[in-house]
Amino acid sequence: MKRAHGTAAAHSNHAKTEASATQLGSTVQPAPFHSEELAIRERDNCDYSIRITKEMATSGKAPRRVRVYADGIYDMFHQGHARQLMQAKAVFPNVYLIVGVCNDELTHSMKGKTVMTEMERYECVRHCRYIDEVVTDAPWVLDDAFLTEHKIDFVAHDEIPYSSEGHDDVYHHIKTRGMFIATERTEGVSTSDVIARIVRDYDVYVRRNLARGYTAEELNVGFFKEKKYKLQNHMDKMMDRVKDSQSRGRELLHRWEEKSKDLIGTFINFFGPNTTFPLLQREFWEETRDKVKRAISPPPSPPLAAAEIHSPSTSLEHRPKRARTLDEEPEYSDDDD
Repeated sequence: MKRAHGTAAAHSNHAKTEASATQLGSTVQPAPFHSEELAIRERDNCDYSIRITKEMATSGKAPRRVRVYADGIYDMFHQGHARQLMQAKAVFPNVYLIVGVCNDELTHSMKGKTVMTEMERYECVRHCRYIDEVVTDAPWVLDDAFLTEHKIDFVAHDEIPYSSEGHDDVYHHIKTRGMFIATERTEGVSTSDVIARIVRDYDVYVRRNLARGYTAEELNVGFFKEKKYKLQNHMDKMMDRVKDSQSRGRELLHRWEEKSKDLIGTFINFFGPNTTFPLLQREFWEETRDKVKRAISPPPSPPLAAAEIHSPSTSLEHRPKRARTLDEEPEYSDDDD
């Protein structure tokens, strides 16, 4: 009984731990920005004087939450970004994940134009469930002052050297300090890949947006291209209608065939020679058969009565003489002598 009670207590404690873990800000509401009260309170409560080593963090014996930082542009946020952040969140037990996002000015100068604005990128990232805090206007290269300000224990990124202007690897400083945690990239997906798909199917997406009410000016499309795309959309609609009509025609024909089969089967069952009919159906069959027989073979005329035979209208004297043909001999009576 004691063992059973102890097991039940252990399960209860484990359930409480899981329940408290699901109450983190990242799972019940958008992650706060670093300047918001919730993030400030979390940062102030962190005793950064306690240095946490990888061994301590991996074993789960860290005396406080392990603050892991990941950064990026996160343009057109996709599953590759989400998987990288998931890895950073799960690298140690009890991780508080901070994600830095660079602003438009810095990104455009260092990497090029983005599709999404900085505010759009901030909002996408803060709604990812793995994230506990978002740092806006994040720096391109991390220095000690930034690490101390945000009380960062480790930095997570893929281990491929990330070169930039004046740097062979912007994470070299982090690696030398033993604060770097390697994550894996998701092969076959990146922001550049997504943009390449859009560029490749440019005409398709322009036509799509024109059909949805966007103007040529909004899509930066010239007059003649606009007319061309609209004509193509019109032709596609006509083809869809033709295909739809053909499909409906085939469906109606199929239904008609099924109904015809049912009707023929009913007819054969109803009028078949070996079918046992109910009384009403038999009477109907016999009556119909008699009507058909009378129509095909009408009955002979009734015989003349005796009075009609001796009546003047039917005597030989009053009957019209039959015309004689040329090859017949004339008939002579005794009165002709």
